[in-house]
Amino acid sequence: METILVLAHVEADGSLAKPAREALTAARSLKAALTGSTLCVGLVGADVQAAADAIAGCGAERFVGVAGGAFAQPRYATDALAAESICREAGATLILAPGTSRWCRALPGVAHRLGGRADAHVTGLPVTDGTLAVTRWYYRQRIEVTSRRTQRPWVILVDPGCLDPWEGAAAAASVQLIAVQPPAGCLRTTVSGFLTPAADAQTIRPDADLLFVAGAGWTKVQPDGKVHVAEAAELILTFLRETQASLGGSKSLVDLSGEGQSVLPFMTHLNQVGQTGATPRHPKGLATCCHGEEPHVVGWRFIGERRAVNLDPNCGWVRGKADVVYVADAFAVMAKVNALLAEKASA
Repeated sequence: METILVLAHVEADGSLAKPAREALTAARSLKAALTGSTLCVGLVGADVQAAADAIAGCGAERFVGVAGGAFAQPRYATDALAAESICREAGATLILAPGTSRWCRALPGVAHRLGGRADAHVTGLPVTDGTLAVTRWYYRQRIEVTSRRTQRPWVILVDPGCLDPWEGAAAAASVQLIAVQPPAGCLRTTVSGFLTPAADAQTIRPDADLLFVAGAGWTKVQPDGKVHVAEAAELILTFLRETQASLGGSKSLVDLSGEGQSVLPFMTHLNQVGQTGATPRHPKGLATCCHGEEPHVVGWRFIGERRAVNLDPNCGWVRGKADVVYVADAFAVMAKVNALLAEKASA
């Protein structure tokens, strides 16, 4: 019999972020699949009551929390202390948590303190004949591995974007608060503030419905014999501003800056999608001026619907790597799309 614990850190506004609710979905599925298992929710933050009320209908038998100003900020020492206290109180054998930077930093150390094991970047939790396994990807998302552990407790960090977040009606939850007083030495690190880019400068949006990827073709010589980098930048930024899509780039494009060639001024290696870049999980993706080579396409493995715009009818996207391919000039296509978006906005 397993005791399943979902660990979540509460956001500054008292809510639970999407990754935390995705981990809750995973835990509920495990409870249904593992006979005799129980579900407990552990919350860490300045005040955990509002977050507990928001998920009161999730089916958990217990809500355990560590609250206080010292636990509002992400800090290894206090996060590990709070998580360890909750795990011991709950007697958890399976500990699920969202794979956020905060928990990925703290929970492997907690697993060591508890004498357990930890696995990160988990994308699935299949149960076969009453035995739990975890799946994750290796070798740049090319090999999927299924593994099992007999060691308990088992800390499992679930990659965001792999599951649907739990949604349910709010109610009044009874939270058992654990009194944890962090030693003075735990409070040496403080968060002094947050720096966020302006809305127009923010191009990486993990929660966006659409991923727009630009290839090196935007910066190449066009049919008129000229390079139109400024026009390309305006078209792309206008589309991102109107749709709030996330921006990605092929390796060939982000590498151009090191080759002394014309580049899109807002494109960096942080935008890179592919074998040596990010592997996003947006519902839809649109590739423009990308040829669909395997190193780039591997980063699209988890995109729900893939479309591409390319003048080359024999590019890699046509060879079964995209659901729809538009053989057209991306400059003309995006100019028309932006015009239609402007008409819709003014209607």
